[in-house]
Amino acid sequence: MNVDRILQATEPSALASSLGREHVADIVEFLNGKSVEEATEIVAHMPLQWGVEVLDQPPFRNACEVIETLPEEKAAAFLEGMSSDRAADVLRWIEEPKKSALREGLTAEARAAIDHLLTYPEDSAGALMTTEFVSVPSDWSVKQTLDHIREVERTRETVYAIYVLDPASRRLTNVVTLRRLIFGAPDDNILTVAQPYAPITVAPNATREDVARTIRKYDLLAVPVVDTTGHVLGIATVDDVIDAIITEQTEDVQRMGGMEAIDEPYLDIGFFQMIKKRAGWLCVLFLSEMLTTSAMQVFADELEKAIVLALFIPLVMSSGGNSGSQATSLIIRALALQEVRLRDWWRVAVRELPTGIVLGAILGVIGIIRIAVWQEAGIFDYGEYWKLLAATIGAALIGIVTFGSLAGSLLPFALKRLGFDPATASAPFIATLVDVTGIVIYFSVAWMFLHGTIL
Repeated sequence: MNVDRILQATEPSALASSLGREHVADIVEFLNGKSVEEATEIVAHMPLQWGVEVLDQPPFRNACEVIETLPEEKAAAFLEGMSSDRAADVLRWIEEPKKSALREGLTAEARAAIDHLLTYPEDSAGALMTTEFVSVPSDWSVKQTLDHIREVERTRETVYAIYVLDPASRRLTNVVTLRRLIFGAPDDNILTVAQPYAPITVAPNATREDVARTIRKYDLLAVPVVDTTGHVLGIATVDDVIDAIITEQTEDVQRMGGMEAIDEPYLDIGFFQMIKKRAGWLCVLFLSEMLTTSAMQVFADELEKAIVLALFIPLVMSSGGNSGSQATSLIIRALALQEVRLRDWWRVAVRELPTGIVLGAILGVIGIIRIAVWQEAGIFDYGEYWKLLAATIGAALIGIVTFGSLAGSLLPFALKRLGFDPATASAPFIATLVDVTGIVIYFSVAWMFLHGTIL
């Protein structure tokens, strides 16, 4: 982007003129750095086609606010020119009565397409799809199809896939890629260059993850969304899927960090909004950690008799939490990619049990070596029963790490089975669970090894 030339333009009209010579992605990036009022002024001075192209970009964060602030006639014109799925996304978050007023400014065709998309849940294929695709009857020739593409190209989301419909029922019969089409003989029937297999489709109630998996599996640029009668409702394109999945993954990462998902960039979210998003989970986790205190109070007498045990509480607790966080992250991702399903929980448990034992044994050996080295080198005196103490730490680590691995791997299954997002099995939540149970395991092992000596 020619930043110097743009910065020299101070008036909105001059800025709009300067931006018109830049790539649309650079324009969006520039506008994202402006306030809503400034962005609205600049967009308002853009020619219709430029403005439509900018507002059509999902990375443009203030599209809803800009449309809401623009004069209704201009805003309706922009919405009319935008792809129907993007226009539906924008209108979805505009409050009444502005929303109805903007709808009334649209043509009947555009309004019907947008209203249809708004009926689907936000995270479904129906909400993700666009109704602007190329379709032709199956009795057309290659030449007729190419001529049709030239006529409608500017009004379609993509022309890389042509959907062939039955002339009578209008049901989807096949799909032709643009590459195969241009190599077909002009007078040949369109079906001669169609794919040799049944069309790959998704249902309108399929999730965004299902759409992404389908596109990835079959290496598609777009996938048709088809109802139960075989009629094409729209298409979900790969660029829209990528934007949706990035949003989904961002939310999952934030939930795994132990907070509510935020729908704004970090530097744009308000201070009190940030507090609201983070305070709730922190309070829940804090209250949960109080159970750890309660568990330690049960073993207060043991701690008084052998204060040396308290030295290793952070060590063994963090090890269990870390192993649980590892397992949770692995399983949440495996569930998202459908590498494992709910029915595979027992296979995961069988796999994590020996894994936890071996990992715990590795850490246990390291802990025993550490105690032995410190004792023999005179760095710290653990007392006459230091060998039993070392054995206690080693055995406790095996138990706690094994429990952490099992709990961390199975909790996402339990949450998914109950209808919750597995991402809510966040690492802090697992750490809290393992802390509470780890205290019990630790002091139980200590009592077994040290009873009759220092306990």
